[in-house]
Amino acid sequence: MNQAQQHYDNLLAAHYQWMVGLPFAEKADEQAALLIELGLDQGPKDAALDLGCGPGYQSAALCRIGYRRVIALDTCQALLDETMAATAGSPVTPILADLRDFPAATGHAAFDAIVCMGDTLTHLDSREDVWSLLSSAYQALQPGGRLVLTFRDLSSELTGTDRFIPVRSDDTRIMVCALLYEPDHVVVNDLVHARTETGWELHKSSYRKLRLPPAAVVEEARALGFTVETDRSVAWMHAIVARK
Repeated sequence: MNQAQQHYDNLLAAHYQWMVGLPFAEKADEQAALLIELGLDQGPKDAALDLGCGPGYQSAALCRIGYRRVIALDTCQALLDETMAATAGSPVTPILADLRDFPAATGHAAFDAIVCMGDTLTHLDSREDVWSLLSSAYQALQPGGRLVLTFRDLSSELTGTDRFIPVRSDDTRIMVCALLYEPDHVVVNDLVHARTETGWELHKSSYRKLRLPPAAVVEEARALGFTVETDRSVAWMHAIVARK
């Protein structure tokens, strides 16, 4: 179990949907619109794979734009349970597995689309893990299939008080993230104050995220044989769409 998995199991999963701040249906609609904008409504739509599905926003979105089968893979059972509940009646199959093991976990199936969104890519331990995942995705895609990545570009260092980022707050919870920069990683310290009957309680956990320059990801994707169709910022994320 890497630090990211421990962090989600011990802290973040319990607050994930609250952090998003939107009802599930609205977030899934938002992600469906983004996937259409990124070209995933084009071409065959038999099977799709959602790597690091979280509570299922992208899995639901893939179904909404016409994919007939969606495998939703994550390392956090609590988030997979939320995916299962939110997508009940849809052709979504949740699988508990590490991203890096997806070929074996999916029975070496072939896909028309693979998505790895919401900053999941930076949860991997090293750039070598990312390159291996890109290679596995290339092998798993049908000809013409697309890989969609969104992740935070952490290559530029925040300094001083800019390292302290308010995530969300309401009458019951306050969440702040504090960043500590290392040469190849950023240590993410999540602090959640939760109101109880006896007062405020502090819940805290930390993990490392990769500092992953988008240009390096694009270069590796092209070296593997992908055609890069999109390479740009989308809201707070960087989006890359690569076609086999």
